[in-house]
Amino acid sequence: MLRVLPALIEITLLIYCLIDAIQTPQAEIRNLPKLAWIALILLLPLIGGIAWLVAGRPQRGAARQVPWPSTKTAGFPEYERPRVLGPDDDPEFLREMKRGNDEQEQLLNRWEEDLRRREEQLRPPEPGTDHRDDGPDDSSQPPRP
Repeated sequence: MLRVLPALIEITLLIYCLIDAIQTPQAEIRNLPKLAWIALILLLPLIGGIAWLVAGRPQRGAARQVPWPSTKTAGFPEYERPRVLGPDDDPEFLREMKRGNDEQEQLLNRWEEDLRRREEQLRPPEPGTDHRDDGPDDSSQPPRP
């Protein structure tokens, strides 16, 4: 087991560094071109892998940190994009929603008023009330004496 451990570490380092070098954009790689780093890692797995980690891999962390007050920097493209408001924060969206709600409310009120009027017309007249003005004028029948 002890004899296999160095070979296992070397293979693991080779695979990790090779995948990392392949996935890293060319513009971010330091000191050598991308193909030179890949060749170095493949030809000299232990030395090439360590060299990649120390001298070729892009600096992560300290070099990219930005002082807190600054929000517009080249290293943070998410701050350079225009700010998109959610529906709850967008005043134009809220105005449109209110206008649509008001229109729906007015339509509903008209429907309810029409329904009440129709129900009133269908209701039988109460005894003792005169409803001559309600309904169409039927002049074909003579008036009662």
